[in-house]
Amino acid sequence: MVRRYFGTDGIRGRTNESPMTAEIAMRVGQAAGAHFVRGEHRHRVVIGKDTRLSGYMMESALVAGFTSVGMDVVLLGPMPTPAVAMLTRSMRADLGVMISASHNMFADNGIKLFGPDGYKLSDADEIAIEGLLDAPVSLAAPAEIGRARRVEDARGRYVHAVKSSFPEHLRLEGLRIVVDCANGAAYEVAPLALWELGADVISMGVSPNGININDKCGSTDTRALQDKVRDTRADIGIALDGDADRLIVVDNLGRVVDGDQLMALIASGAHRRGQLRGGGLVATVMSNLGLERFLQGQGLSLHRTKVGDRYVVEAMRAEGFNVGGEQSGHIIMSDHATTGDGLVAALQVLAELVESGKPASDLLHLFDPLPQLLKNVRFAGGEPLKDEKVQAAIADAEAQLEGTGRLVIRKSGTEPLIRVMAEGEDSKLVEAMVDQICDAVRKAA
Repeated sequence: MVRRYFGTDGIRGRTNESPMTAEIAMRVGQAAGAHFVRGEHRHRVVIGKDTRLSGYMMESALVAGFTSVGMDVVLLGPMPTPAVAMLTRSMRADLGVMISASHNMFADNGIKLFGPDGYKLSDADEIAIEGLLDAPVSLAAPAEIGRARRVEDARGRYVHAVKSSFPEHLRLEGLRIVVDCANGAAYEVAPLALWELGADVISMGVSPNGININDKCGSTDTRALQDKVRDTRADIGIALDGDADRLIVVDNLGRVVDGDQLMALIASGAHRRGQLRGGGLVATVMSNLGLERFLQGQGLSLHRTKVGDRYVVEAMRAEGFNVGGEQSGHIIMSDHATTGDGLVAALQVLAELVESGKPASDLLHLFDPLPQLLKNVRFAGGEPLKDEKVQAAIADAEAQLEGTGRLVIRKSGTEPLIRVMAEGEDSKLVEAMVDQICDAVRKAA
């Protein structure tokens, strides 16, 4: 079945343009509600959101959809995506919804769905919901219409859960930490959790106004965080994205540390303590070859999946791994969470920092990444990757690599972009190959 609405991470798009309209959001609520109404119990859905202006509109539309088919709604307000996953499971809800476009700018929004187990929906569930979106709706009888209520202590519940992932014998006293919350969903919970664990916290990106989410801040733009870490002589900087499911770190020298280095640290630490399962970790095809070589040197493996943290989680569950993630900073530790959690991942990094006694600049750079370059080409429609000249450019690049590097070309699942990535021993060759393929894609598009 060709997907009309769902991409690699739920439904996403520009607000007030299909599929991100109030009308479609209401229909998603009705379709998802109908799909998950099973049995005679009173059904419940948990809804959280980030801080973008359109969240109010989308939240109201989803409430209308769910209640119209007889589901009760629990509203969390602005909360991280992993908090919605956690509370869906702990509140014994039938479904969880996060209204967020993650790291995108405020004009976009999205709908992410979680099952009663707190995991993102499977492809089968998403296809089933798509099939119901344009079907006639079976509305609840007047006396069976759902009710909606807000939970006031949701932030406290999540902070408590996050802190429980941090080793009990450790504290963050003596550490000066700069945290950039991207003016997003974690603007209250992240600084609070770090402060309660004893850190000297310097907060950034904690004044959301509906339109400044991810705007020159957070994990996708760390320049201000790097400056603040240097200016305040902080021990480390933590950057979250708009819905706080990804993490990028800045060391004490102001250098950016990506998800590959963080996964290497977390996995090797867990392996040293005898807590790593699966004999390695799970990452996507975008992770650097340097990570794979580092793990091999530790006697560990790297299991690769296609791009998308949901596919990482699926592989972790199927193969018995407990650490996985993406270079972009989605890091999943299944002992503590069912999805990527930037704050939980940050606490694991901080625990390693405290125990090692080393400066972050020494601790967080475990391998030298191979030269890697990613460029995006926007396209309006069609299938540019099927163009003969594009395929010829790709074949030529693969021949030039001769097994010494990798090439990953794919269509984005969240934006109208073709992503072209290459890595290898020679940085000039990598750049030339990427530019050659991008030029071919532009002409085809």
